[in-house]
Amino acid sequence: MAPRKRNEGQTQVFPSCSRQSRPRYAERVKAIIIGCGRVGSAVAKRLDGEGWDVTAIDEKEEALARLGADWRGGFVVGHGMDEGKLREAGIADADAVVVATDGDNTNLVVGQVAQKRYGIDCVVVRVLDPARAEFYAARGLRTVCPTSTAIDVLTESVRACEVPARVAEEVS
Repeated sequence: MAPRKRNEGQTQVFPSCSRQSRPRYAERVKAIIIGCGRVGSAVAKRLDGEGWDVTAIDEKEEALARLGADWRGGFVVGHGMDEGKLREAGIADADAVVVATDGDNTNLVVGQVAQKRYGIDCVVVRVLDPARAEFYAARGLRTVCPTSTAIDVLTESVRACEVPARVAEEVS
């Protein structure tokens, strides 16, 4: 399948936003979220609350419960590497894809399929291994590495602590 060009000649912006700001878009933005665990379901609910057209994919049907009773989006039971399931979720018309399963290999492969085969520019992939996240980011894949984020935040937090001065003990 050749990469599709949606709104050719037009620029769509996908701004980052905090919980406080909830941008509204001129047209409904379609997102596919692959992996509906704690992270994927939270991203899906947040985007849905902002008016995005969201479809989640997860291997476990029980994952639908994480989205809550007021979930307005779609849900596909299956593996994110199954192209039939990606098509069922509407990847051909997607503006954005978030890949947040519990496996780096799956996330990287699915992210590259969405980016290269389906021509989706806004693909964000969770990668737990900092070295792999950096490697793929250098090759054009948008990666988010919770491990690197935790290392940075923990290091900065401990540096910000006030540590009382210690009196040197003499060794006899």
